[in-house]
Amino acid sequence: MEEGAAQEEAVPEVDGHTLELKKKILEAFEVFDHDANNTADVREVGTIIRSLGLCPSEGELADMIRMMEEEEPTGYVRYEKFETVLQQVLTERRFRPVDEETLLKAFAALDSAKTDCLTEEQLTQYMTENGENFSKEEMDEMLSAAIDPDKGNIEYREYISLMVVEEN
Repeated sequence: MEEGAAQEEAVPEVDGHTLELKKKILEAFEVFDHDANNTADVREVGTIIRSLGLCPSEGELADMIRMMEEEEPTGYVRYEKFETVLQQVLTERRFRPVDEETLLKAFAALDSAKTDCLTEEQLTQYMTENGENFSKEEMDEMLSAAIDPDKGNIEYREYISLMVVEEN
């Protein structure tokens, strides 16, 4: 009997917060585990991570993927490694989204005319020529959500409300 008691003590205690994190990570991963074999395509890892409310740069994302990949990359990430990395990232509260006020200041800095809007051309130029450049596909996706269909420009105060992620 004492042997069983010793084994029970060796199992680490998992608190409710940790269980909740694991559940959240698993649910996000399972959406992209198309073959139900505890793997996801490495190209979808960024989408999974961002669905968890994290906003890493492309460089930070590449670093995380390297930590998750096997010694010999297969093009897939195993859930066990994904969970380990994401649990640490979420616990440390890394890659948190930018708050609404900061986004508003950033857009306002680009709005030299102070009209509370930007043209598609202006935003495309800023996002593809400065900093960590967006690809054409990323720009197309962003513009599809950002452009006001009636006015043909980006009313950035409204767009920011779509971008802001509420923290749990």
